[in-house]
Amino acid sequence: MFQTEYQKRLLLRYTDNIAGREEFDLRCIPMRAGNQWDRNYFLSEELKAAEPEVTDESNNSSELPNSTPYACMLRNEFLDTEVTSLDQCRKSKKVRSDNGDFKERESTRLYKFMEKNSPTLPALRSPFQNVSGASQRLLSISKRPIRKLSRLPYKILDAPELQDDFYLNLIDWSSENMLAVGLGYSVYLWNGQNGHVTRLCDFSNEDNLVTAVRWHGGGRQVAIGTLGGYVTIWDAQRQKEYTKLEGHGARVTALAWCGNALSSGSRDRTILHRDVRLPSSDIVRRLCGHKHEVCGLQWSPTWQYLASGGNDKRLLIWTAHGAEPLYTFSEHKAVVKALAWSPHKTGLLASGGGSADRCLRFWNVLTGQLVQRIDTGAQISNLAWARNSAELVTTHGYAQPQVIVWRYPSLKKIVKLSGHTHRVVYLAVSPDNETIVTGGADETLRFWSVFTKRQAPKMPTSVLSLNRNIR
Repeated sequence: MFQTEYQKRLLLRYTDNIAGREEFDLRCIPMRAGNQWDRNYFLSEELKAAEPEVTDESNNSSELPNSTPYACMLRNEFLDTEVTSLDQCRKSKKVRSDNGDFKERESTRLYKFMEKNSPTLPALRSPFQNVSGASQRLLSISKRPIRKLSRLPYKILDAPELQDDFYLNLIDWSSENMLAVGLGYSVYLWNGQNGHVTRLCDFSNEDNLVTAVRWHGGGRQVAIGTLGGYVTIWDAQRQKEYTKLEGHGARVTALAWCGNALSSGSRDRTILHRDVRLPSSDIVRRLCGHKHEVCGLQWSPTWQYLASGGNDKRLLIWTAHGAEPLYTFSEHKAVVKALAWSPHKTGLLASGGGSADRCLRFWNVLTGQLVQRIDTGAQISNLAWARNSAELVTTHGYAQPQVIVWRYPSLKKIVKLSGHTHRVVYLAVSPDNETIVTGGADETLRFWSVFTKRQAPKMPTSVLSLNRNIR
């Protein structure tokens, strides 16, 4: 009647009695109590299709996929197991190892056989009763939806005269969906809504190259750093210069806004902090902590800390009002340009090193400790955090010109994006935090969809909601 290999096995037991030795032939028959055949039929077909065939050649067999929440809940309710996660919903199975021996492996077999001292199966519960606590915890697990990321850019724009300089910061995306790009002596604005391109300013008559651009948080004013050492602030809507800030003795390569104040880093190794509402000659603070060119500046989301990176291989953390650095980190072995503060955890800073370092490091500035470190295998030119998920993106230069999306804190690579023929030098994130644009030494701008979309809030269904139609 039953022809499976499990049902053919015989258990021989010998016992002694007064008359002598008698041999008993006991067959091992599966337990039928508690089996739901109409449900288990479909579940067994699903697991059979998902289970790989075990042969002598399958020395490096892949791990079996996790069982479905439905299968785990069946075991909890009808077999009195305590499965609270999908990883626990497995049973042992023998497979051949590399040396030819058999070892136990996780399996998802539905049926088991009565052991000699196995306990009896408890009475079947009513399907109309509430599920057990383990099943409730299992069902409360939110299953992460599968997100498909395109490995190709959805838009490519030509960017002639985009400088191949690792220390510069020549692209930035405003909150009003305007992309500012420094090309040679000019700054161009690309409208993300209609694709129109306009030239904001031109410094060719001064023979003055653009070295940095940074939008104000309001999305109307843009700060432009130049090779001559001064910073100009322009009104993007009126296309008119707002003010001109002097004070640096060399080119300005890094800019960062802090409300109405602007911080600028230069090759003269100083950081100037100025309020744009004051006269252009007024300097609020002058920070002198780097020994070489300052090429990375980032204010924390709360404007409490300022992170600065330079060509001296050092990362400095400044407070909002201090004249001396709070922390000096010297673990990087190359220039530190890539800096980004986490929007999810207060005081968490990510930094990336140049070609001689290639490491992505995470710092807790509240304690001054190094949290994590990973070698990316290539020069890190920029990085940015996702606002709607625990992910971040890095752009890379020498060795591997590509874009990598990481999951934090596991630091597993979600996807690698290749397309630039030369190193990726610049990075900017769209205002909706779903798209990034990268600028490369191949003089192209490539647009990628990498981050998850923000979930629209669900409208309340209460009769007291103001959004309900009133008849």
